[in-house]
Amino acid sequence: MAEIVSLADAVARAVHDGDAVAMEGFTHLIPFAAGREVIRQRRRDLTLIRMTPDVLYDQLIGAGCASKLIFSWGGNPGVGSLHRFRDAVENAWPGPLQLEEHSHAGMANRYVAGASGVPFAILRGYSGTGLEGLSGLDGQPAVRPITCPFTGEQLTAVAALTPDVAVIHAQRADRAGNVQFWGITGVQKEAVLSARRSIVTVEEIVDELAPEPTAVVLPSWVVDYVAEAPDGSRPSYALGYSARDNDYYQAWDAISRDRDRFAQWLADEVFSAAPLAGAGRAADAGGAA
Repeated sequence: MAEIVSLADAVARAVHDGDAVAMEGFTHLIPFAAGREVIRQRRRDLTLIRMTPDVLYDQLIGAGCASKLIFSWGGNPGVGSLHRFRDAVENAWPGPLQLEEHSHAGMANRYVAGASGVPFAILRGYSGTGLEGLSGLDGQPAVRPITCPFTGEQLTAVAALTPDVAVIHAQRADRAGNVQFWGITGVQKEAVLSARRSIVTVEEIVDELAPEPTAVVLPSWVVDYVAEAPDGSRPSYALGYSARDNDYYQAWDAISRDRDRFAQWLADEVFSAAPLAGAGRAADAGGAA
C-alpha cells in the first residue's frame, strides 16, 4: 500500500545509487520536481530510462547522476539539442554515458511486457530502422529476430523493462494513496506496473477522487510512495492545473550549452533551493537566454 511522505523521503527511500530509474511523462506530467530531488540527493551511477529524454534528463545527466541511458529520441522539444546529454556522449563530461536506443514503439512495448510479467515483447516495427542487432548495455543485441510459432513470420523481440524505480507525476491522489491522472497519459501506468518500486508526485492530495473523462487510476496497492508536489511537473504542464512554460525550454538551451552556466543553475536553482520551490528560474540562472 502507498505511503504518503515528503518528496525528499520518497527519493531517499526508493532511489539508490546504481538503480535503473524510469521517469515517464509524455509532454505532459513530466516529474521535474522529483528529478531535481534526485540531483539534490546526489544519486550516482543511475541507468536512466525514458521514452523521450528531454530537459529533465539533460539536468540529471549534467549533474552527474547517470552512467547509462535507455531511450527513444532525445531533444529539447521545439528548441533543439540537449547539450548536457551531448557533452556526456561526445566528451564524457561530467562522466561517460553508455547508450541503448530504441524506437518509441519498442520502448512502449518493453514497458508493457514488464508490466505484464513476461520476459519480452514482439513487434514488427524495427525492420529497416538500423537498430536491429545493435548492442544493448549488456553488450548483447537489444533487438533480436524471432519466428512466430504459428505462422512462421519473422518478427523482432525486445526484452521487458523492469526498472528498479518508476517515477511519475499525476494530478491527484486521495489519502489512501490511490492516484488519478488524465490528459496525455503516455506510458506512466505501464512504467509503474513494470517497476519494483514507484514514486508518484501529485498536484494535490484530496479526500475523494472525483471522476474525470479518460482518467487513469492507479490503486494504492501498486504504488509505494505518494508525495504532494504542487507544480511538480513544471516546466511541462499538468492538465487542469498548469500551463506549459515555453519560455523555460527556450532559456534552457543557452544555460545547457555552457558548463559554467549550467553549474551556476545547479547551485542556484537545485542545491540552494527549497525541495518544492518549483522548476527553477531557467531564464534568470546565469543570465537571460
